[in-house]
Amino acid sequence: MKVSDILRVKGTALFTVHPESAIAVAVETMAEHDIGSLVVMEHGDLVGMLTFREVIARLHANNGTLGQARVRSVMDDHPLTCTPNTEVNEVRRIMLEKHTRYLPILDGKTLAGVISFYDVAKAVLDAQSFENKMLKAYIRDWPVEDEAEAQPGV
Repeated sequence: MKVSDILRVKGTALFTVHPESAIAVAVETMAEHDIGSLVVMEHGDLVGMLTFREVIARLHANNGTLGQARVRSVMDDHPLTCTPNTEVNEVRRIMLEKHTRYLPILDGKTLAGVISFYDVAKAVLDAQSFENKMLKAYIRDWPVEDEAEAQPGV
């Protein structure tokens, strides 16, 4: 299974923010859409990721307030990315090793989507469930052998 398979099921809704936007505006967008990350775009290029992790770090560092900070000052300016052709097992490995919950998907320089650890886990579970159903159906339809064939030497 590839990342493109996850994107096909998930859909193509993307939420982005400009690096000079106020963090408060970004947090409002995240809350309104119940999402944990925003892709930071400037002049059509990916320049960073803002996740709830960076927002919480900002709150902690600023005594519980966001202040007037801009997205650029707290975003991850070197986010890990992958392509639509990346294998899901590779994505799982990257996410686990790097403690990354969100990965922007780049097709060349074009942002194709974002997948979360949840999206990956759901896709793997769905694939395993489908495979289990197929195996159970195959076992149920297993051809019955003649008794003579089942007992050699009879």
